[in-house]
Amino acid sequence: MGCRLFNLCEYETYKLVRIRSVKLGTLKWTLNGVILMFICFMMLWNKEYQEYDLITSSVTTKVKGVAHTNIPYIGEVVWDVVDYSGHSPERNSFFVATNVIVTKNQKQDKCPEIPPWGLCKAHMDCEKGFSDQHSHGVQTGSCVKYDILRKTCEISAWCPVESQKRPPRPALLASAENFTVLIKNNIRFPAFNYIRRNILPEMKDSDLKGCIYHQFTNPYCPIFRLGDVVHEAKEKFSDMAVEGGVIGIQINWDCDLNRFFHSCLPKYSFRRLDEKESNQTLYPGLSFRFARYFTMNGVEQRTLFKVYGIRFDVMVFGKAGKFSIIQLIIYIGSTLSYYALTNVFIDWLIGTKCYSKKANQNYSEKFESVHDQQECLLCISFVDEEQLRVVKKSQKKSLQETNPIFLHRELKADGILSAKHSDVSAGTPLQEKPRSGYLDWCHCGVCHHSTSLHEQLCCRQSKGRCISTCSLFHVLVLNHSTLETALLYETPLAEQHEEDQLRHEAYAQYIKWRFGEKTPMDAVPVIPSCCLWRIRDQYPSPDGKYSGFNRLVSLGRGLKTQEL
Repeated sequence: MGCRLFNLCEYETYKLVRIRSVKLGTLKWTLNGVILMFICFMMLWNKEYQEYDLITSSVTTKVKGVAHTNIPYIGEVVWDVVDYSGHSPERNSFFVATNVIVTKNQKQDKCPEIPPWGLCKAHMDCEKGFSDQHSHGVQTGSCVKYDILRKTCEISAWCPVESQKRPPRPALLASAENFTVLIKNNIRFPAFNYIRRNILPEMKDSDLKGCIYHQFTNPYCPIFRLGDVVHEAKEKFSDMAVEGGVIGIQINWDCDLNRFFHSCLPKYSFRRLDEKESNQTLYPGLSFRFARYFTMNGVEQRTLFKVYGIRFDVMVFGKAGKFSIIQLIIYIGSTLSYYALTNVFIDWLIGTKCYSKKANQNYSEKFESVHDQQECLLCISFVDEEQLRVVKKSQKKSLQETNPIFLHRELKADGILSAKHSDVSAGTPLQEKPRSGYLDWCHCGVCHHSTSLHEQLCCRQSKGRCISTCSLFHVLVLNHSTLETALLYETPLAEQHEEDQLRHEAYAQYIKWRFGEKTPMDAVPVIPSCCLWRIRDQYPSPDGKYSGFNRLVSLGRGLKTQEL
């Protein structure tokens, strides 16, 4: 648990490994070039260098046209804009009547209900005062004859009741496809204080009087023929006119307000908004009723119109963009991370069998564990304790008295040298020896005085015999032939070695014997003062000066010590 919690306090950074390779260099710059082209393309295509503002707009419409039709029971009627487009209070939309059912001369009276509602056989089947959402009036309680075969309940209503259920085919006002509508759209982008309308500044009054919108020949004319609008929505006006429907007129403003690339023009598109299949939709189309009232012989009467038609909804969308250095910097900063894909790909390539083993071996040196000097971890091995201790370097206590932050089961080295002397038992008990009294931190009586706290370390946790007096210490650490053999293992052609080399190899032998090939948590192993000076006495420095054992370096085979 201690190790896992301590690992949370680690920091990872990157180590640079430079591999000189024409193939890898070419691949790196090729991938970087592709990424650069992609970034530039997306910046220009999506105009990522601009800041944007959304549109606010208003729409007004004016419909023009006259239709001549022959309505049953009425005769020839001329419909103008008040008749076919005067009943649409919706915002940003207009309505055009295309079909109609007329019921003439209705007055307040009593008449039979229209089947299938209110069917009856006797008066008891009719309830006086009853009505529901399907009724055309209020029942009187009488059952009267409707036709030769059926009877229905009598109602008080506007009589005669509207009896025609389906609209005429073809539509009575199909000529409405030749009507025109002028759409006036005023827009504003508040962030840029920019105002514009779809009637462009270069248009004159004479131009508007003679123009009709066409997708290719006249795409900016604000006057539309209704038949063309329905056709652009991929519908047939004569079919849609029978039951009516809803058409969307979309105006899209995609504006570039930069000085050299200024462009702000409307783009029109059309589509049907309601479901057009009458056999798959309940209550298809669009219709409503209105009446015209009059008085005849002192009796108020009315003519009821059920009007079918097409509602045109004008929907405005848009945004405006203008160059912004802040947006450009944000985009560049956000896309720089794309270049990491090159490193990820090449790192993967080197780490697999797709590339040379030599490059893979050099690449493995990229990962190295180091410690912050402010929180250096040290590893201690006491001869009378079966666990390795990991401690923090203290500025107040001697290393002997520093409390461990982690205890690890001791692992003994089982290399060539120790196996060679396997006849010497590493578990030989050490006979206790009275401690000297002048060093508080020494328990073996052999340690040397030191003013450095991290060098105040004994080989024992409790008083007893020093490990440096053990025969195995002499065989593995001090023996000249053993050290020569270890050095020749690394440099076979060397003729002889200096005292410094033998001393450093003795340090390494002691560490491998007491700590193993690797210390827990990559802590730096520390040699006790008694053993350190026993080695120095055996292999002294020519000038008698020692800088102290400070760090470990990796030299290909295990751990190697170095004095600084």
